[in-house]
Parts: sequence; structure tokens; C-alpha cells
Amino acid sequence: MIGISKLYCGTVEPSDALRYGRHSGSLPSHLLQFSSDKKPVVVWNITRKCNLKCIHCYAHATEESGFDELTTEEGKRLIDDLASFGSPVILFSGGEPLVRKDLPDLAEYAVSKGMRAVISTNGTLITKEMAQTLKRIGLSYVGISLDGMEDVNDRFRAVKGAYKAALEGIKNCQEAGIKVGLRFTINKHNVTEIPAIFDLVEEKEIPRICFYHLVYSGRGSQMIEEDLSLEDTRKALDMIIDRTKDLHDKGKPKEVLTVDNHADGPYIYQRLLNEDPERASEVLELLKMNEGNSSGRGIGCVSWNGDVFADQFWRHHSFGNVRQRPFSEIWTKPDDELLIKLKDKKNHVTGRCATCKWLDICGGNFRVRAEAALGDVWAPDPACYLTDEEISQSI
Repeated sequence: MIGISKLYCGTVEPSDALRYGRHSGSLPSHLLQFSSDKKPVVVWNITRKCNLKCIHCYAHATEESGFDELTTEEGKRLIDDLASFGSPVILFSGGEPLVRKDLPDLAEYAVSKGMRAVISTNGTLITKEMAQTLKRIGLSYVGISLDGMEDVNDRFRAVKGAYKAALEGIKNCQEAGIKVGLRFTINKHNVTEIPAIFDLVEEKEIPRICFYHLVYSGRGSQMIEEDLSLEDTRKALDMIIDRTKDLHDKGKPKEVLTVDNHADGPYIYQRLLNEDPERASEVLELLKMNEGNSSGRGIGCVSWNGDVFADQFWRHHSFGNVRQRPFSEIWTKPDDELLIKLKDKKNHVTGRCATCKWLDICGGNFRVRAEAALGDVWAPDPACYLTDEEISQSI
């Protein structure tokens, strides 16, 4: 994650992370990306079932539950292992996590073990009663996916009424006192919706929004041609930066992040070099702490059946299964060559990535995107929009 508001608007300073010792167990949630130990945030796709049919779903979600889903008790054993391992956050996802009736029980159990529990949801199933339940169990955050205003969002979700139901879910969370934010996946068909999404964030007083760059995985692998051009990606990022700064200047600051393209970090730094060199030097310190993409290191994924992946997009390559070995053991004593290399991927990337001056703060960007587009897991990420000149000139 690249915190636009944290970096560009100066809402986080390098000293903020240093004050907590940069250990993931002691950092507040908004500073976790700057931890030094990189204990993994774990995404648990607790079900494959979903009530929507999103065209870019990385999980290939279906209308039916998987017959091999981890049971409630198996899930609690997973949580026990993650908590003792020191994973700071468990993110319940799917499919649609709220179709599992035991989600509140599992989330409450994670909280009781000292973990921060969050959910990634389409929001359509968050009734007033469910929102009150999620508040009671101590859920830290609810991220609700919207990919545009009503017509565009419902087209992406392939279910009419999904937009209105998601807005109702947002309202119910707010009334229950749960922190709620938006998730928006950028592509050719909805990039023009970004200004309206910012208007919605301002109007509804939504405190957080994450803009996801498209990853070619699951049904999203069929959308490679729908990704933005490199030039249009730069324009989209400028738009996001400008609107974030506008809200900040109006006294209505929001937490705005971009996700899944770590070229965004150097891009913000280079823009600040021209506008505010003093802040640019502070941003560079924060980007070095962040270390860029952390798939297989600072983020991991457990599937509904217990398979372990480098992240939620890399579902075709499992490192093991928690039914046979605990996640902590799979993660720290890997016997899979890909996982071993991902933990030190800067030594394995090729092409322009290998010689890029930003490699230490980008981390080689998304390997799964390179594999999907080019058939080579170590090739340059095709979504990196930085020019050869920008990656080769001295800082």
C-alpha cells in the first residue's frame, strides 16, 4: 500500500513509525506498512461463495460454497497459530465473507487473541443487525468494494441493486460506529468515475478509500486489455493525488491509499521533489521503511480450503496447506523454491527491474502480474509506468 495522504499530505512523519520501534506488534494500524519485522498481514478467503458476480474477481467466486472449506474449529486453530506467530492483522475475505454464518464468531475469536480483525466485503449483506454485531465483537475496519457510481458499479458486479445495497451497508456501519472505507479497482471502464467517488467520500463522510491497480488474476486475468495504458495510469494517479490534497486543504482530510503498484511511491517522491523538496526527503525515508511489494513476506493468503499463497492474487501456486502444516511453519521454514525467492526477490528480478534505482523501495512490484502477462515470474512488471529515464537517473 502507498499512503497518498500519509506521504503527499504529510499526515505521517518518519518519526511516527520510529517512536513505536517499528515492530508490527506495537505499531498502530495506520503505521503497519512501515514495520521492520514484516510479520505478515494474512488474508483469509473464508469462502468461495458470493452473492455477486464481479467480472474482475481474483477468487473466481461462485454462487455455491466450496465443499472443502475450513470448518469453524479449523479456522480457530489457524487463528491460534497466526496470533502466536505475531501476525498483526487477519483480513476476512471471500467470495463474500458474510455469507458464512460463523464469520462473527471467527472474527470475535481473532480479536480475543489480540489480533486486529478486518473484513473485505461487497457490503450488500451488512444489515443494521449485522453492523451492530460487528461493532460488538470489536471489528477494526470494514472495507466495502465500489467500482463506480450506480450504473458502472452494478455492471461490474453483474447484479442490479448492488450499489444501493452497498451504500446501505456503509450507512449501517457508520451508525453502528464502525470505521468503514471504500475499495475501488481502477481500469479503463471506470477511471472516469474517480472524481465522483471522491465526491461520494466527501458527501458521506467516509474516512478511507483504497484505489487498487488491476491485477491479472482470477477473472481479472481476462481483463489485461482493460488495464489502463501507462500514460493513463500516471494521469489517474495525479487525479487521486490532487483530489486527496484538495480534501486535505478544505479541512476534510481522508486516508487515501493506492494498492498493488509500488511505482506509485517513486512517482509521488519525484512529484514532491519539484513541489516540496524538504517533504520529499521525508517521504523517501518512509518509502525505504515500507520496502514496496511484500508478497510472500509481509502479506500472505490462506484459501477457503487451507492452501497458503504469497498473496490473494497468486492462487495457482500453493506453498502448502494449514491442514497439514501450520501457516507459521510454512512461512518461516519454506520448502517451496518460489516462496524462498519471493522473500528475497530483489536478487531474482530481471530486465529493467534488476537495474532500477527504486528497487529497494518498490520491491520489484507485482510478480504475479509479470507472470500473467509475460509468462515469466521474474520479468519486469508490465504495469510499471516509470520511464527508463526515471528509473536510471541518480536520486
